[in-house]
Amino acid sequence: QVQLVESGGGSVQIGGSLRLSCRASTDTYRRYCMGWFRQAPGKEREAVAAINTRTGSTYYADSVKGRFTISQDNAKNMLYLQMSSLKLEDTAMYYCAADRGPSLEFPLREKRYHYWGQGTQVTVSS
Repeated sequence: QVQLVESGGGSVQIGGSLRLSCRASTDTYRRYCMGWFRQAPGKEREAVAAINTRTGSTYYADSVKGRFTISQDNAKNMLYLQMSSLKLEDTAMYYCAADRGPSLEFPLREKRYHYWGQGTQVTVSS
């Protein structure tokens, strides 16, 4: 079992930046992929970014490419999401996720992930 705890959410103005953090209860390098997802009110949860914890390969949703950066610190069992040039449409609850083994599911597919954090709220305002 893996516990994931997100932090770093908050309120920010359009164009601002935030860094989300996710602390894992087990060694992140033991995962294959970890990711960030988000869910806005009235919408389905969607992928934001993912990282192969063993190779460092990263994957991004088109909506955040060039603005968000996912990274990891395996020594600290931490996953990060640096968000810049934030837009109103980035407002959502952001969730950290981890898989539990090899999978044929693409890293941005929700079905790949078995462990989820409780979420951290990001609110972007004008």
